[in-house]
Amino acid sequence: MSIAVMAALSATAHASKHVTWDEIRNDANSTEDVLSYGLGLKAQRHSPLKQINTKTVAGLVPAWSFSFGGEKQRGQEAQALVHDGVIYVTASYSRIFAIDARTGKRIWEYEARLPDDIRPCCDVVNRGPAIYGDKVYFGTLDAAVVALNKDTGKVVWKKKFGDHKVGYTMTGAPFIVKDQKNDRVLLVHGSSGDEFGVVGWLFARDPDTGEEVWARPMVEGHMGRLNGKESTPTGDAKAPSWPDDPKSPTGKVEAWSHGGGAPWQTASFDIENNMVVIGTGNPAPWNTWKRTAEGDDPRNWPSLFTSGQAYVDASTGELKGFFQHTPNDAWDFSGNNSVLLFEYKDPKTGKLVKASAHADRNGFFFVTDREKLAKGAGYPNKPTSLIGAWPFVDGITWASGFDLKTGQPIENNNRPPKVAPGADKGDSVFVSPPFLGGTNWMPMSYSPDTELFYIPANHWAMDYWTEKLTYKAGSAYLGQGFRIKKLHDDHVGILRAIDPKTGKIAWEHKETFPLWAGTLTTAGGLVFTGTSDGYVKAFDAKNGEELWKFQTGSGVVSVPITWEMDGEQYVGIQSGYGGAVPLWGGDMAELTKQVTQGGSFWVFRLPKQIARH
Repeated sequence: MSIAVMAALSATAHASKHVTWDEIRNDANSTEDVLSYGLGLKAQRHSPLKQINTKTVAGLVPAWSFSFGGEKQRGQEAQALVHDGVIYVTASYSRIFAIDARTGKRIWEYEARLPDDIRPCCDVVNRGPAIYGDKVYFGTLDAAVVALNKDTGKVVWKKKFGDHKVGYTMTGAPFIVKDQKNDRVLLVHGSSGDEFGVVGWLFARDPDTGEEVWARPMVEGHMGRLNGKESTPTGDAKAPSWPDDPKSPTGKVEAWSHGGGAPWQTASFDIENNMVVIGTGNPAPWNTWKRTAEGDDPRNWPSLFTSGQAYVDASTGELKGFFQHTPNDAWDFSGNNSVLLFEYKDPKTGKLVKASAHADRNGFFFVTDREKLAKGAGYPNKPTSLIGAWPFVDGITWASGFDLKTGQPIENNNRPPKVAPGADKGDSVFVSPPFLGGTNWMPMSYSPDTELFYIPANHWAMDYWTEKLTYKAGSAYLGQGFRIKKLHDDHVGILRAIDPKTGKIAWEHKETFPLWAGTLTTAGGLVFTGTSDGYVKAFDAKNGEELWKFQTGSGVVSVPITWEMDGEQYVGIQSGYGGAVPLWGGDMAELTKQVTQGGSFWVFRLPKQIARH
């Protein structure tokens, strides 16, 4: 049974109007609310507000801070939402708070009662809620989605979508879309759990009841569902991208039954093509040889539909198109971090291109043609939807680039070798970026003013070797060993601005500590982000000059937002160190042990005398 702590009188006082689809659809243009993860359906994380700008940001001061309390001070990675003067923000250990945006006073709090046997791979994080109608929604670490009344915090419905004991969980924020064909609003969310060998699923639910509308598995050959019945297999029913194994009862290698591909981050939505756009996770296990026919080349076995970007029909859950960032991913590069939708004029033809952008853990920044993907490109990547693929970090070892005609990587023979007969592990190889990625879950942003993307990135590497393994339900399913290493002495974090038309780096800013927070751009010419040593920072979006910073007391590994209230612009962000780096960071331990724990939400504004000018 769950625990809900509510202030009834405050909740009544803050009762507000319902959130409509039209408001969510217009979220990218609105200023008074923040109603979606990504600040709009395209997930560009850009605000039209400009009261706080390059000239005034130096005067930014705290308005208030709110402590999440208790002993659960780990990994605050969420992006908050704002509606009608109320902030909705999730916290570690599957908690959610409603806070008065003017005063910082708690309105209500809900804490899921989690079982002892949850299996999150990469800390007890939660990346945010969704909001629609009179409800807010968020996922829990025991593989459930919860709907709460947004004014009182009372549970309206709760739906389990997987068995947490075998590794299913949920860390990403759910997302509201509208199925244009059937004129119905849907709550879309994915599952987590690749590192435990579960099959990843993307779900669409009725937001009022929580009932499943459709479900799409992200491993080729597994069967989808529509309206409670089997629908179609993902890709080819015979799963030719996964090798056969005559000794297996299923006819497929062990890995196919536990193949990963979890869409554990949050979707964006192509409203014109009625497509849910989402990244898919790494194949399981990490061991590439478990997904390769004996004696063959791993590049012949791409392990569809993992480590890529998927385009899913909002009406049926059918997979319409796909682009794979890392075929037969041997490095846990995954492909899950945000896919942003944007438009630009082709510099050669002058025509408008409707594209998607994605900075991958494998170190490459991808631009794909989403119109081609809507028409079925990418099975696998022929015909390709790839427009460009450029490195956004230094020292990439696994590939030298991508073939734009085929969409395939040009590999550098950097896969870890097999375990020799009689040995427990294979020879080590040096890999950069490591499995923690050139970037990771933390979402980048785009400014339509500068036409640049702003990527929170890292320079690091790993020693990497293959290990023997056998699947066991509920146990880690990796088959690889690793040691994370620094790539440079003077920095790990590297904030970079990249031109999506050319791949050129416009500017960069180095940070001693790893960057693990998302970015936000504004019409005021600013880029906001946070650092692992506790700062919230603002940069000039044109040249990268650091214009302002504030120390929050714990590492910032969350996503900033901004909104307008009572004629003033506010900036909000979580503080609280955790996430994957202090758990898996290897040689980063000397850095990360310096950071104190915490759990709070900070809000900033300009003094009135500055704001007036």
